[in-house]
Amino acid sequence: MSAALSYSTQSPNGSPSAPRLAIRRVTLSDFRCYASLRLDPEPGLVVLTGANGAGKTNLLEALSLLSPGRGLRGARLAEIPRHGEGGGAEQPRPTAREWAVAAEFTTPHGSVSIGVGWAEADGDRRAVRIDGQAAGSQTALSEHVSMVWLTPAMDRLFVDAPAGRRRFLDRLVFAFDPAHAGRLQAYDKARRERSRLLREMRVDDSWLAALERNMAERAVAVAAARLDLVERLKRAFGEETGSFPRPEIAVRGMIEDRLEARPALEVEESYREALSQARARDRESGTSEGVHRSDLSARLGAGGPTAEQASTGEQKAILISLILAHGRLLACLKSRAPVLLLDEIAAHLDARRRAALFAAIRGLGAQAWLTGTDESLFAPLRGTAQFHTVSNGRITARAGNG
Repeated sequence: MSAALSYSTQSPNGSPSAPRLAIRRVTLSDFRCYASLRLDPEPGLVVLTGANGAGKTNLLEALSLLSPGRGLRGARLAEIPRHGEGGGAEQPRPTAREWAVAAEFTTPHGSVSIGVGWAEADGDRRAVRIDGQAAGSQTALSEHVSMVWLTPAMDRLFVDAPAGRRRFLDRLVFAFDPAHAGRLQAYDKARRERSRLLREMRVDDSWLAALERNMAERAVAVAAARLDLVERLKRAFGEETGSFPRPEIAVRGMIEDRLEARPALEVEESYREALSQARARDRESGTSEGVHRSDLSARLGAGGPTAEQASTGEQKAILISLILAHGRLLACLKSRAPVLLLDEIAAHLDARRRAALFAAIRGLGAQAWLTGTDESLFAPLRGTAQFHTVSNGRITARAGNG
């Protein structure tokens, strides 16, 4: 096993001795159902319970927007603001307000203040401030914050379309390689431009050749990053000591398959040539081959069923195994365990796997935010976790928090 994947030195309470990444204060303004909110959590486990629609997922979404990407819902920024009553006959409909999320983090390198927000005049652009200074882009967040999340919508990850699995895998890659997002965007931009030229019958060989060269360079880099992470995750599964499965995973696609057998430069050139030769076919079909069609596959274990054939509980256990392995990698390679946002995490898990999940989070040393409608599912955490009740956009700390 790679030395990079070994556990860090443990402190007496069982969590890693390296300083953890944790949110110590979060404030919301006009975010979804929250007119305003301030919460001062401790570094460990935070349990949020309440009825459906109370605002639990809204809070996790707000936290997720403090990291790079579009957040755990992938929502457009204009969909997020809390709405209030308009004033008078000229504004009969509710009006959207500006929203903001701010947090104080403790990190292995000290404290950092991060704020994100949206104003209607800015369109779909998220403003980012780090320690009071405007950041050039949200990519700067990756230098300070790592977050991983699971939501109920992801329970169908292995039975829905491949696009969701690609986004999931690419988000995991991005936590280690912030440039991955830029390569994906550049690849997609060149692919769409090539498709447009072909569709409009605009035959410009030099222009098409330049786009295809761009696509080939970016595609090989994207595929290589995906394959590298999958191999790291496979090794990290070997450190799993609880009752979660050690799944077999692979990323399959034309470029990924070729890279496993051939040098990168050779794959890049062969893909460029394939694109050039496929122009007529791609014009007719409106699509092309490439990393935008790759897929993440998983199997419950050696000789076990594929993920799509597994039960709902088994599929969720595979997802949790992936998240825990990813967290261990981040903790070892970046000296910080990610903040975990686990929405309705206890659903579909039996008591044995719930206990294993809680133990694994403690062992990782991560700050984890766990939500659920049934507080009794989190009973083993009484005395050690912070419990909060969420109701109608308000959060109340429960007595007896650890």
